[in-house]
Amino acid sequence: MSTTENMLPFIPFTRPHFNQETIDAVAEVLRSGWVTSGPKLAEFEATLSEYFGGRPVRCFANGTATMKIALQVADIGPGDEVITTPISWVATSNVILGVGATPVFVDIDPITRNIDLDQVAAAITPKTRAIMPVYLAGLPVDMDRLYALAKQHKLRVIEDAAQAFGSQWQGQKIGSIGDLVSFSFQANKNLSTVEGGCLVLNNIDEAKLAEKFRLQGLTRQGIDGMDVDVLGGKDNLTDVNAVIGLHQLKQLPVFQTRRAALARQYFDVIRSELKSAGLDDLKLELPVENFTDSNWHMFQIVLPLDQLNAERAQVMTELKDMGIGTGVHYPIITGFTLYKKLGYKTESTPIAQRIGRSILTLPLFPGMADEDIGRIASALVGILKKHRKN
Repeated sequence: MSTTENMLPFIPFTRPHFNQETIDAVAEVLRSGWVTSGPKLAEFEATLSEYFGGRPVRCFANGTATMKIALQVADIGPGDEVITTPISWVATSNVILGVGATPVFVDIDPITRNIDLDQVAAAITPKTRAIMPVYLAGLPVDMDRLYALAKQHKLRVIEDAAQAFGSQWQGQKIGSIGDLVSFSFQANKNLSTVEGGCLVLNNIDEAKLAEKFRLQGLTRQGIDGMDVDVLGGKDNLTDVNAVIGLHQLKQLPVFQTRRAALARQYFDVIRSELKSAGLDDLKLELPVENFTDSNWHMFQIVLPLDQLNAERAQVMTELKDMGIGTGVHYPIITGFTLYKKLGYKTESTPIAQRIGRSILTLPLFPGMADEDIGRIASALVGILKKHRKN
């Protein structure tokens, strides 16, 4: 176990939780002899479908595959444009490139840090086929405005809801409404299958097509026949992963309640620490304080770098030295070498450029203790005070 100098335990920015019941269920699957896609996957997909109000759901090996296959189901490919955000995990835009389409990056809203819907309309061209919003840290965009815009311009919507399992829009679960909705079940997500993801689809025909894409384009014909009529890959989820997901889904309400409680403490304690330190005028940006729609997948702040004599890396290093792990979610996609070579420029989206340089993810996971929030907030504010410009 990593420790600080005073022997306090290290707090990672996230940690998955698997109870003994889950571990026992995994062992049972392993003993069954059927460990790849089978009865537990079918049960998981059926349970997810029920969770999303009866919509068809298909699971995949990871959240990247879900987005790729969503694009394929929507028949998006070479010559098409997909509007998305530059503040996301790079998989969001990589899958667009992967099907031969072109990502069109629109700047973000400085408050929600999601794609700015006011700027989306101006980015639409005759080549635009879809909008791919990302629900950063689990906070959805304005779904009413998003779908009104899509309907007006006859566009598909592929929701990158990788971080938004359990989030809502006006009382409706993300995934229970909308077009194609992609979720990730990677290890740090609110519901984890270790690796995996699911895609919520509109009808059984789309679901059958998604099944083909996830397993080499295969269609079985009778007991000994098969055919391949589309180009698929190998993106199926195993029964081992699926049984973990089934047990995580049972625990989700408890996980969600705990995340929301920890987030509330963050707001209260950080503000109190700033006031006590005489830093009321410090422009530290906190998340949107919305406990109705967000699932509190992450608690992210934006550092006031123009008021500090330190860059983000210095703040992260000092927090680590004090036994506190942090993350960066995310650097701006257009700053990566691949995207620079393709002609993208970070200055084309100035708000995303600033936030990508200064956003910081603080620890947030159900297994945290209440006192961890005070320790983190105190350490953070102490570092900000130390590096505050005079």
